[in-house]
Amino acid sequence: MFDPVLLKTFLAVAETGGFTPAARRLELSQSTVSQHVRRLEAVAGKQLFVRDTHTVELTGDGQAMTGFARNILEQQERALSYFAGPGLRGRVRLGVSEDLVLGRLPEILRRFRTGHPLVDVELTVELSGILHDRLAAGELDLVFAKRRNGEADGHPLWRDRLVWAGAPGFALGPDEPVPLVLYPPPSITRAQALDTLRQAGREWRIGCASGRLNGLRAAALAGLGVAVFARSVLPSGLVPVDPEAAALPDPGAVTFVLTSRRPTLHGPIAALADTIGRECPEPLTAPP
Repeated sequence: MFDPVLLKTFLAVAETGGFTPAARRLELSQSTVSQHVRRLEAVAGKQLFVRDTHTVELTGDGQAMTGFARNILEQQERALSYFAGPGLRGRVRLGVSEDLVLGRLPEILRRFRTGHPLVDVELTVELSGILHDRLAAGELDLVFAKRRNGEADGHPLWRDRLVWAGAPGFALGPDEPVPLVLYPPPSITRAQALDTLRQAGREWRIGCASGRLNGLRAAALAGLGVAVFARSVLPSGLVPVDPEAAALPDPGAVTFVLTSRRPTLHGPIAALADTIGRECPEPLTAPP
């Protein structure tokens, strides 16, 4: 191990070109500077300077030591700054549903990073059902997603109406099977849309299935069918389809929740949960 004090003295001699100017820079006696250099040479097992009565020059090993010394001192300074500085540190494994990625998520993460720059966020984007399963398996710390129907887990953030959505001008006859653009199972909105159509006795077919939001958006914009989204996260370019003209039943509503495996949150997880809660101020009210 190289003593940082000895390394600082060594660099002072190398940079000033002598023991006397190095002593003045460090506010030490010349004999102390000489002693530090001798101790460093003993630890390294190499001669670092060639000395005579008039000059002090670095040896080849001394030139190599200058680079090592600067790197060691720099890393030590970074470590001291990290552990001495204020603020939370750590990692949060966050799961977010596909619907929220292009809407609220960027602003949430920006605000969190501003307040807690030393916390790392490991982000997983998936279908809500998959995220809840991964949370239960211990693979995530926090999930920001839709809640399954009939479940009561999680802290409700807001409740939103589902809408049938398609490309502008998309027309659907009241008697033809509904072409659907849906996420694959275990999508919560998929299950709710299909249940609604079955209960209404409305025929349907899967026009396109995609596990990614951009895939659903592209398919719907291309006119392959109608998709189902919460109104607040409706992708750009898509518009609600008139349910009366298309004889479509009301798909109902979904609740967005924040869920953790732990009843009490601490540290970085609690901080991120608080940021998400503050960025979702809509009142929790059921749609008409």
